[in-house]
Amino acid sequence: MEGLVIAAIILGVLVLGGIAAFYAHKAEQKRIAALRTIADAGGWQFDQGSDHRHDEMYGCFGIFKQGHSRRAYNTIAGAHTINGNPHPIKMGDYLYKVTSHNGKTTTTTTYRLSYLIIHLPYLTVPNLQIRPENFFDKIGAAIGFDDIDFESAEFSRKFLVKSTNKRFAYDVITPRMMEFLMASPKRSIDQQRGIICITNGVRRWKPEEFMPQLAWISEFLDLWPDHVVRELEERMR
Repeated sequence: MEGLVIAAIILGVLVLGGIAAFYAHKAEQKRIAALRTIADAGGWQFDQGSDHRHDEMYGCFGIFKQGHSRRAYNTIAGAHTINGNPHPIKMGDYLYKVTSHNGKTTTTTTYRLSYLIIHLPYLTVPNLQIRPENFFDKIGAAIGFDDIDFESAEFSRKFLVKSTNKRFAYDVITPRMMEFLMASPKRSIDQQRGIICITNGVRRWKPEEFMPQLAWISEFLDLWPDHVVRELEERMR
């Protein structure tokens, strides 16, 4: 009798697992279809397969150096026009795995997230990081870890800003830009080697969240002062 109960439990677990897998697959196919529709509407390419070379191109961003078994997938790629200039873009899903050992057992956790990458159409652009300041940043500032402060005490209190060129940071982050950033939902901007990456780093966006992310970063770039853009363009001549 006990054996029959155990067998019934195992069978129930297998059935429930099969049902969960079926609905997960169905949800993933729905996501792929929605992302493909976004790509088609923008005249962009879509590839649901794995892009194992992603890290070679974007390893400058810390989020793409986490764990192991890393891969980008559900990738939308093309060009998006901002201020009359085409900006190559890439956005989609990404996963990595982290394996931990406690001496007795090994556990592997899979993390999934979405990202948006936009290439700036300039030869050289200083690196720039803007993100909401957290508790540990405040501790770092107290013991001398420097970030760039601005005339707006409210902005400096809410955001951590770092750049390889302070003048560039001051030029880009105007009072109007500060208002824009403070009025926006919390986002981190990581600009490295002429490429900007935004991601929350902890979850995948819903398909309907991708275009608002692109619209937001487009507005961020549109707020760069004209003299900054002219100077960057002149370096290309």
